[in-house]
Amino acid sequence: MKKIAIIGRPNVGKSSLFNRLVKKRDAITSDMAGTTRDIKRKVAIINDKQAELLDTGGLDKGCELFDKIKEMSLKAAYAADIILYMVDGKGLPEEEDKKLFYELQTLGKEVALVVNKIDNDKMKDKLWEFYEFGTDAIFGISVAHNRNTVALLDWLYERIPDEDIITEDEEQEIVSADDEEITDEEFFIEHDDEEDGYYYWDADDEEATFEDDSIFAENDNIKEYDPEDDNHIKVAIIGRTNVGKSSLLNALLHEERSVVSSVSGTTIDPIDETIVYKDKQITFVDTAGLRRRGKIIGIEKYALLRTKEMLENANMALIVLDASQPFLDLDEKIAGLVDSNRLSAIIVLNKWDISDKQEHDKIIQEVRDRFKFLAYAPIITLSAKSGQRVDKLHDMILSINENYTQRIPTSQLNEVLQRALRRHTLPSVSGQVIRIYYATQYETRPPKIALVMNKPKGLHFTYRRYLANKFREAFNFEGTPLLFKAKKRGER
Repeated sequence: MKKIAIIGRPNVGKSSLFNRLVKKRDAITSDMAGTTRDIKRKVAIINDKQAELLDTGGLDKGCELFDKIKEMSLKAAYAADIILYMVDGKGLPEEEDKKLFYELQTLGKEVALVVNKIDNDKMKDKLWEFYEFGTDAIFGISVAHNRNTVALLDWLYERIPDEDIITEDEEQEIVSADDEEITDEEFFIEHDDEEDGYYYWDADDEEATFEDDSIFAENDNIKEYDPEDDNHIKVAIIGRTNVGKSSLLNALLHEERSVVSSVSGTTIDPIDETIVYKDKQITFVDTAGLRRRGKIIGIEKYALLRTKEMLENANMALIVLDASQPFLDLDEKIAGLVDSNRLSAIIVLNKWDISDKQEHDKIIQEVRDRFKFLAYAPIITLSAKSGQRVDKLHDMILSINENYTQRIPTSQLNEVLQRALRRHTLPSVSGQVIRIYYATQYETRPPKIALVMNKPKGLHFTYRRYLANKFREAFNFEGTPLLFKAKKRGER
């Protein structure tokens, strides 16, 4: 599949063009320069041909962060087959743009100059100023108004080989793989900068509290699981800012995929990358670091919304903590998102190489004390920067996914249930005898077990927790929540 890289200086409309071509609101866009920092990759359909589209960060320089963004963007361009060099048509041609454009032309690749923000007929004359770039492959467009993009699409189509033609069924599969396809009418939506309905953490919030009976699926409001997805594990990397999430992603992929810098909040757009490990497909998503609400600035609030969406679609979470620093209440609240989404989980203590190893037992105990609601989650200590023990994570992910996906035979469940009932009988309620007839697992990811009873409301949460412990002792549910639903016979 051909790779098409969109490249250019900050704020020229690269992410907007990327969204237009993939027909999804995928890349976060804003007027703030430097919104895109990592490389976004998606399959785009150009008429009836498919190509991999790359949205890159702006080619700016100055601080450590922007230098790294520029380095990764140019690296993506060098690896692409087709390059769309984008400039702002409202300004004058920049010497730096011309220099980079000439450099890219020497690579022997197909390179086009895309002059964006030619929003009306009066601005067409501005296009002549850009012919000094010395190319005939020049396209004056307006992404915001969807003007004059047909010629650009035709140019791209001619450079994608016929072997990449796809069927309508294949196209529909690509379009529906993530979000629903969007129309031009709904594409550009004005966002209310004051809207903050998706913030969860306030600087004055009290310590996080969690319900004792949260392991029981009374609402049964858990996302449905597709059996065809058995071999695909979606892993969200989550944590507060500057704990090393992007470094961990790079270490897991054995390549520099995500921009890493000392600037807090470097990652804005969630970045996903898929690998195949032991015949399993693992998609890692590096999410934006989460802060307290009072410290959130500008475009970061959209990043938080994307992080929430990623967690809703994930199967597993790597909860990254900084082992070299004291843990915060915010760490607990972020982990609470994992618990509320019923994800399998691994707690990652990063920066172990610079932590106080003599305090190992104390640090582990503090994690267990703070994250009691994630008692099922294993803990791994590692250093994403040095690579120490990172490779062990791949096998841990497969192991936890097996537990998350497993289905226990009804006969085995009821053997454990009967032993538990004999050891501790069910307490009566107001003189009424409470009976559990049998248990059966009715869903996976996460495992959900129905307890068929005469009076479901009479099952006290302490007895439920007792049963959960007995099932965990008998079966390997490490790393996964275990949910129960008390129901009557014949009740769905």
